[in-house]
Amino acid sequence: MANLKQLAQSLGLSITTVSRALDGYADVSAATRERVREAADKVGYRPNASARRLRRQRAELVAVTLPSDPGHIGPPHFLDMLSGCAEHLAAAGLNLVIAPVPRGESELDICRRFVDGRRVDAMLLVRTKRKDERVEFLQSRGIPFVTNGRTESLLPHPYIDGDGFAGFRAATLRFHAAGHRRIGHIAGPQEYYFAHDRCRGWRAAMEECGLPTDLCAEGAPLEQGGYLAALELLRQPSRPTALVCATDEMAIGALRALREVDGGNQISIVGHDDLPMGAFTSPPLSTMRMTGENLGASFASLLLRAIAGEPAEELQELHAIEFVDRDSHRRPAKAA
Repeated sequence: MANLKQLAQSLGLSITTVSRALDGYADVSAATRERVREAADKVGYRPNASARRLRRQRAELVAVTLPSDPGHIGPPHFLDMLSGCAEHLAAAGLNLVIAPVPRGESELDICRRFVDGRRVDAMLLVRTKRKDERVEFLQSRGIPFVTNGRTESLLPHPYIDGDGFAGFRAATLRFHAAGHRRIGHIAGPQEYYFAHDRCRGWRAAMEECGLPTDLCAEGAPLEQGGYLAALELLRQPSRPTALVCATDEMAIGALRALREVDGGNQISIVGHDDLPMGAFTSPPLSTMRMTGENLGASFASLLLRAIAGEPAEELQELHAIEFVDRDSHRRPAKAA
């Protein structure tokens, strides 16, 4: 069965023209409407019901669930992304609503309530898990959606993500080039794709350099999680001389741990996310961030294209990671 884009290409028409022809808009000539309908019948194309409602009514909702676990929503860069996404969706006649998850319920419960109750026609999912039941559910219902992060789903789905593997591999290799040999990793929960991907990048670099990968501690993606994970690594008989942290919040917690141990001010550290508070830590936190301008607009664009019926394989963006160098990564590799 052809999708909307393929149907439009076969007719030499724009996706918008084909979509409006199928919906019977009078601004498309009768001859063109008939031609499009005949071609659609021939290839077995059937418009997505949700997309048709969105195109006709132009006042439906796109929902994003708000995870209840601490540390999964708060960072300013996430809220900025949502704000930008909402602004661009509004320009297209759609409203973005944030759906908090009540105590005792899951994000899947909220997705099911919205979708099965026909309250929304598209969704935005954040902080994806490697095996993400929300993604599987929305795919089974044929609801347009975009994820902030990848998954290990066998079926392709639209996403925007940063190349955490390449970023953390590069950060680890930088430390190695600076003379460090005991490079530790403070990892986020490994069920989350971002945390697993970043850990794989650190591990790959360590193996390339012929270094052991035992200096790894996992914690919650919060300051407290980074603090406790850093203390665990600092108690090792051969403690790290550098730390690569899964998030800035974890790195800030790790900085607190470094202030509590002798020689901690000699241990280099780098985070990820480029949170504004990182510039005001002591020392200022070196970090990484996903490249790309106005990611909120990018999410909105992918959502609108998904609603229009474009194939998932063409709605996937993997952005490079860049370094934001301050002071915390420049400490010398003493006794490395």
